[in-house]
Amino acid sequence: MPEGVIVLDVWGNYAHFKKIYTTSSPLTYSFPPRTAISGLIGAIMGLDKKDYFRHFLRKDARIGCKIINPIKKIRIGENHLNADSIKNMHLIRNRHPTRREFVKDPKYRIYIAHLDDELYDNLKSLLINHQSIYTPCLGLSQLICNFRYVGEFDLVRLGEGPHAIGSVVPGKCIISPEFEERKEYFSETLPNEMNDGREVTDYSEILFERNGKQIIAKAKDIWEVENDEHERIAFL
Repeated sequence: MPEGVIVLDVWGNYAHFKKIYTTSSPLTYSFPPRTAISGLIGAIMGLDKKDYFRHFLRKDARIGCKIINPIKKIRIGENHLNADSIKNMHLIRNRHPTRREFVKDPKYRIYIAHLDDELYDNLKSLLINHQSIYTPCLGLSQLICNFRYVGEFDLVRLGEGPHAIGSVVPGKCIISPEFEERKEYFSETLPNEMNDGREVTDYSEILFERNGKQIIAKAKDIWEVENDEHERIAFL
């Protein structure tokens, strides 16, 4: 089991993490699935886009996510163009208008632990120096994001019991939730892992609070990050 975790914050103007069952009017998940976070880290490290996900399988990597900015979703009209054989944009006549859903002003905290020391140290060095090999983005290539290295901290695994959990939480970790007034709870089913054909092989139902507030629950597989906030998190 990894003993340390790298923590970074990522944010941008917009994010879009496409829900797999939406086509003509794409909807977005509220926060990045594990697969999208793997792609983001892979871009920072310059990993091949065809097989970056192999480096972040659950047997090797633990990945968590915390919502910092409240989730706000908007829809923006787009024109999709078939520009394969047209050199001049004004000559394109085949346009496909659609309305795409985005997360507005997204900001998330990402936690990553890895058993590969070389990969882990390489990522840490890039983040400390605010460097990336490829341009990081939040779901789509045009949705460029910024990032900030928060630090590297020890991890402590906690026993079952009531916890105030700061991250999004897989449903399988929750034994009994304690829903509180003035909190907005939602759940979404997100992809976790892909095979070599980029087919999703595992999904998880994830519970989250829309404004990033803590979730109080009796839960298992909860970890404490030994930073100033002593954040309690669950891995996706």
